[in-house]
Amino acid sequence: MRKIFGAVVMGVVIAMSSAAMAQDSLPISPSIISPDVIQAMRERIVQPVTIMSIKAANDSRSGIDQATIDELDLVWRAETEADDQPLIAEVLSSPLSNYLLYIQAGSAGLYTEIFVTDRFGLNVGQSSVTSDYWQGDEDKFQKTFNVGPDAVFIDEAEFHEETKTWRTQVNLTVVDPETQESIGAVTIEFNLTELQRRQQS
Repeated sequence: MRKIFGAVVMGVVIAMSSAAMAQDSLPISPSIISPDVIQAMRERIVQPVTIMSIKAANDSRSGIDQATIDELDLVWRAETEADDQPLIAEVLSSPLSNYLLYIQAGSAGLYTEIFVTDRFGLNVGQSSVTSDYWQGDEDKFQKTFNVGPDAVFIDEAEFHEETKTWRTQVNLTVVDPETQESIGAVTIEFNLTELQRRQQS
């Protein structure tokens, strides 16, 4: 009996290991996000409310130093674990956050998260609570805003265990349409599994 039980357990372990290896070795490539998909996404998200919100944040935070940015980021991180969330509530209740939530809901599962930052890399609007407030030290900001107005950075695909879907983040520089100046950045988390399903239907 022990031998049979041991064989069954070993078989389950091998099967699980094989599935995990297949999952790791056969991700859905972010390359399925075509330039047309990116352009459609850019036009949908970068609307007047986005531009106005970023410019207002840039003006209000003019002269901010790194110590203050770090302090705000620490406050945000603490609030994600607290019942009282004044800073988070302020950002989530903004017109831009409401618009991004509307865009995410209207995508029917294609966009799983959207957030916009100002020229300092600080959140201006978001569709859901991010883990941190400052994105300026991450590739999503450094490989877009710091590079130029046409910069696009698509991160590596990752498997989302809870939903069993492949996801990636598409990051773009946001440009003021009047001055053509880079004013901020936007990050959109794509459900690659859903995108592939739509392309194949």
